[in-house]
Amino acid sequence: MKRLAGLSALALIVSSTSGCGWLWGEDGYFRDRGSDYLAARQTAPMQLPANVEAKRLDPLLPVPQQVASSTAQGEFEVPRPQSLAVRGEISEYSLQKSGESRWLVAQRVPAEVWPVARQFFADNGFRIAEERPQTGEFSTDWQRVDELNGALARRLSNRLSGSATGAETRVRVRIEPGVQRNTSEIFVVSAERPAGSGADVAFTSRSANPGLDGALLDEMLASLARSAEQGGSVSLLAARDFDAPSRVSLSEDGNGNPVLNLGADFDRAWSGVGRSLELADVRIDDLNRSLGVYYINLAEGAKKKGEEPGFFGSLFGGEPDKEEIEARAERYQVRLSPVGDSVQVTVEKDLNTLAPADVARRVLGLIQENLG
Repeated sequence: MKRLAGLSALALIVSSTSGCGWLWGEDGYFRDRGSDYLAARQTAPMQLPANVEAKRLDPLLPVPQQVASSTAQGEFEVPRPQSLAVRGEISEYSLQKSGESRWLVAQRVPAEVWPVARQFFADNGFRIAEERPQTGEFSTDWQRVDELNGALARRLSNRLSGSATGAETRVRVRIEPGVQRNTSEIFVVSAERPAGSGADVAFTSRSANPGLDGALLDEMLASLARSAEQGGSVSLLAARDFDAPSRVSLSEDGNGNPVLNLGADFDRAWSGVGRSLELADVRIDDLNRSLGVYYINLAEGAKKKGEEPGFFGSLFGGEPDKEEIEARAERYQVRLSPVGDSVQVTVEKDLNTLAPADVARRVLGLIQENLG
């Protein structure tokens, strides 16, 4: 009642002062700010230092072209932005350009892109010389373009720079997590040397032959898109190799609490732990990547994408209701904490309470078992 009386008194005061300019007028506290942007002025674009390279960012919410003139006076209705064009079928892979830079964007996590990108180069005759799944990179050996598979060799030979006939080239491929969640970006850079020189030409940030890199990206885009349309599968073993840490050890901290140590950067550790929980049939109710936390429920199995109860399952009970799930829930938090060049994984009951040692050891053991 006191709260209701207070709100009524506030409403009475506001209504009684409705004629006061200090409250509702042009200079009032609650004035209409809908046209304030008309007085705004465009500022100079941000300038980066001369030696800094940056990718161009396209605006996510572009200003409509039909906005009225900044000199217009009076009230008017701002037109709504044009809706984004939506294609019926959107490929999982697309080519992005920014100035002279080109790269591929995949609607898949890096662990799934790694094996198919590597397979593309292996199938086309490239010899893989070095691969580092933990950093998302692999590079090919020095070889002539005419040593590659026939069709690709002919197309690439026309894109080589003006070096001597029979020049040798090698390629480095880098796969990074994309800006959007569950996406990846694929970068290709090549190095070139005269045939038989034996010189060790290092990779640089800018390719010596953008035409060759562009041709490789075009060929890879067509191949990966075709494979995705045909339902090409992802090698789970190769995907596991991608985000598998170089070192995994289960130990205890100074207070005797179980700790899983992963020799990987946070991106790979986060991907690997999430995949391991799914493989271990552990339910992930929620996650917060910025905090490095997976919220799990040990009383339920992992959620399967697109899984629905069948006819008889629905007839004889189907999915348990929320009350039943809450009654038997065993909720914990799996937390990832970067420590130097590695990541430590712990299990907590909540933000201020560690999980019992036996529970923590069981969960961390499941993660360790499915990482390798």
